[in-house]
Amino acid sequence: MREVGIVGIGHSKFGKMSGGTFTDMLSMAAVQALDDAGVKTGVGHGIDQVFVSTMGAGILNKQSGIASALVDYLNLRPAMAETIENGPASGASAIKLGYMAIASGMCDCVLVVGGEMMRVVSGWEGTDFVATMLHPQAEYNYGLTLPAFAGLFTKLCMDKYGVTEKDLAIVAVKNHENAMHNPVAHIQVVPNLYCITDDEDAHVMNPYVAEPLRLYACCPVSDGSAAVLLCAMDKADRFTKKPIKIAGIGSATDTHAVAEREVPTDLLAVRLAAQMAYKMAGLTPKDIDVAELHDAFQILEIVESEEVGFFKRGEGHIAARNGETKIDGKMPINTSGGLKAKGHPLGATGISQVVEIVKQLRGEATGRQVEGAKAGLCVNFGGFGNNVVATILTREEA
Repeated sequence: MREVGIVGIGHSKFGKMSGGTFTDMLSMAAVQALDDAGVKTGVGHGIDQVFVSTMGAGILNKQSGIASALVDYLNLRPAMAETIENGPASGASAIKLGYMAIASGMCDCVLVVGGEMMRVVSGWEGTDFVATMLHPQAEYNYGLTLPAFAGLFTKLCMDKYGVTEKDLAIVAVKNHENAMHNPVAHIQVVPNLYCITDDEDAHVMNPYVAEPLRLYACCPVSDGSAAVLLCAMDKADRFTKKPIKIAGIGSATDTHAVAEREVPTDLLAVRLAAQMAYKMAGLTPKDIDVAELHDAFQILEIVESEEVGFFKRGEGHIAARNGETKIDGKMPINTSGGLKAKGHPLGATGISQVVEIVKQLRGEATGRQVEGAKAGLCVNFGGFGNNVVATILTREEA
């Protein structure tokens, strides 16, 4: 099986897209990735396949067939083109398929672009749209939403492991601090920990969204796009950037109806996907220098950090309290600001995570650099943990 690397990365500003179409937004990140790799569009561009990841373009933006539209827009014809959908894990799934296309020998070079333009609808409409991932009869029809599930999950973890609302705020403030050094982050304001937890007016600044989850324990609704250019490692010499190797990929599913899971505080698909990625890469959790974990709700960063093996079960919040997940800590997590502060345009998120790890391994994460990073892990979380993709990237020694 051929080895695969990343030779180009691109990333739009996350937040609210003002003007332009969905295709325009995707092209921003795509052109950056092509430029980063030194690829010129037009005749002889050498791109064999384009994958576009999005969950809502057809529903929210009335734009389907987006992959073929993007190929034409970027003058990358006659490249093959497909659109990939796996909820909030669409981006990592698209990278996985790009990896498979190259590893199989079918392609030499694949452009993967993901994006979402979610702020064209109201918050209520967006919440309902995202909730369509839930089980149609057992969950969605009863009015359940992703924040509702996250609130219930958080309460279980509080009762079982002693996680507190302040622990969630500690993680949130840490990620906001990291986002201050990320120019593409959606939110670049650091909340005062005291004001959102202990102050008598905390309920005003930090109201409940789905008790015990407050506003600062949840990610924002974002527009944005991200892109990576993948190539076969044996063909990488023609690009301007030295490739960052995709060393391992794992993906797994869990019971769709959350109430039917054997242990409701476990994120089994996260654990299994990470184990697959470690095995493929020949690495262990101790070999990982930096990680991007899917923190749509701050409890997820805590529990995912346990499921992937960084900390013992029930101790992820203690590690966060002790500063171990900060940039200069034992296990830096979400140096980009995470979904919490960088933002969460569903189809772009998994690719955005990979872009951040590539920057870290290249030494390009100015202001938030983890010194000497050689291996990074990403976890992209679909549904409420019922379809998860884990990716491990490594920096090849000179």
